[in-house]
Amino acid sequence: MCGKDRFRNLALLSAGTLAGTLAGTEAASAEGRNGSEAPKKPNILFFLVDDLGWSDIGCFGSRFHETPNIDRLAEEGVRFTNAYAACHVSSPTRASLMTGRYPASIRLTDWLPGRKNWPFQRLLNAPVEQHLPFEEITVAETLRDNGYATAIIGKWHLGKGDSNPLAHGFDEHIPLGYNEGWPQGYYAPFRLNGYEGEEGEYLTDVMTREATKYIEEHKDGPFFLYMSHFAVHDPIQGRKDLVEKYRRKLATMHYEGDPYILEGNPDDPDPLTRGELDSLVHTKAYQGYRVLPQRTVKIKQHQDNIEFAAMVEAMDESLGVIRRKLEELGIADNTIVIFYSDNGGMAGANFGRPDRRIAKDALDRAYATSSLPLRGAKGWMYEGGIRVPMIVCYPGVGRAGTECDVPVISNDFYYTLLDMASVDVPKEKVCEGESIVPLLEGGKIEKRALYWHFPHYSNHGMQSPGGAIRYGDYKLLEYFENGTVQLFDLKTDLGEQHDLSAEKPGVVKKLRKMLHAWRESVGASMPEPNPNFTGDKR
Repeated sequence: MCGKDRFRNLALLSAGTLAGTLAGTEAASAEGRNGSEAPKKPNILFFLVDDLGWSDIGCFGSRFHETPNIDRLAEEGVRFTNAYAACHVSSPTRASLMTGRYPASIRLTDWLPGRKNWPFQRLLNAPVEQHLPFEEITVAETLRDNGYATAIIGKWHLGKGDSNPLAHGFDEHIPLGYNEGWPQGYYAPFRLNGYEGEEGEYLTDVMTREATKYIEEHKDGPFFLYMSHFAVHDPIQGRKDLVEKYRRKLATMHYEGDPYILEGNPDDPDPLTRGELDSLVHTKAYQGYRVLPQRTVKIKQHQDNIEFAAMVEAMDESLGVIRRKLEELGIADNTIVIFYSDNGGMAGANFGRPDRRIAKDALDRAYATSSLPLRGAKGWMYEGGIRVPMIVCYPGVGRAGTECDVPVISNDFYYTLLDMASVDVPKEKVCEGESIVPLLEGGKIEKRALYWHFPHYSNHGMQSPGGAIRYGDYKLLEYFENGTVQLFDLKTDLGEQHDLSAEKPGVVKKLRKMLHAWRESVGASMPEPNPNFTGDKR
């Protein structure tokens, strides 16, 4: 394993010197072996969006948000309809992407720094590592050690101070030194550790400009550009011209059903049924936008937020601008483009402070989107929190314009990117994912289980800490306050409305056994009883 001192020393080297030395060494050795120029390694553009829901883009079903550039990418690449984030909040998913490991394995299981404990909790939130462990070999480090120039533009959110991108395999980071999980605002001055921008500039556009500059400077490749947008995370601030576009469009839209529904805690001793929740939402006690009686909260059902729609389209424009730069430089055919989100959309408000109350005129700043047809939202283990849009365009290899319904997860990226770059996985690397390149070619990978572990209370709902497993079409959720389980058949019940746990005890027993065995194998941290528990006295 690589130690902390080695990372620090590498971070002190200039990006150009390091990338040039490694690339030159590799090219020279390849020529010496073969007597001719080595095949050119592909560039990799990893386009990561923050808090983008599965159905927030056109090719995944949105009728309101317009995303022509993402839709074009889907026409030229492979669209994964069962892609998952390793967690329903940001930092754990990003850690799994970087390391190829489950968040539970490295004990980075919540957003950083994490939610505080409150007296209403029966359990204490499990401790969380406050940075990406230095001993973990990241995909950026492995690619850099094999001749790639590496850069991250945008959000890091995997530690501060010494545990910055430069200490984990990246030659460059813009905005350097800003390692928080969200921006101060999308209009300049940005206040990103001295990175301010010019008056009137929009953050998504500025990050895009930095990306095109980087590509121009490294057009001779190979490069790994981790385009990690702050968008579409809150604060929900759309670009003004696009806000006006969607204001006009909204006037032409028609929506069926209630704009918000109730979701409760399925782990309560006497949980509310769907029928009860749908009835209560219209009663006086359940009005308003706050934590409501019986630990219920409201979940948005309509995509009608014009500020958020404008953020989505600005992000889509960013992808278009970057891809046009690749085409202009003549390197598009040798550049792999991956489009992905770190967790589901914010259809539920953030109640990190459980006493928060949201005024009716502030709803568009608190609720970004709808997750339909999925249940739940960011912060939930239901599909709305963990199923995400994913598209891979692999020129000359991936089958253009196809769909893949095989379940994949963020830990797979480490092994996939190395496979694409023809780089061996380090011998000391612990593997908790696999390359999905065979799926891009129309092949198969072995059937396997996918796991989630969240030993915390979420900011976006009042559900208990818990875990989940998907194996085949079945998904089991297990909660830690009272040991409640839910079982869904995702093939016939994508919206997770029909709990089959009472009807299929054999399936429950099998999946629960697999989930417990996995937790034990990775040493997953479990929440302890809260000695200061007072109950929910509201």
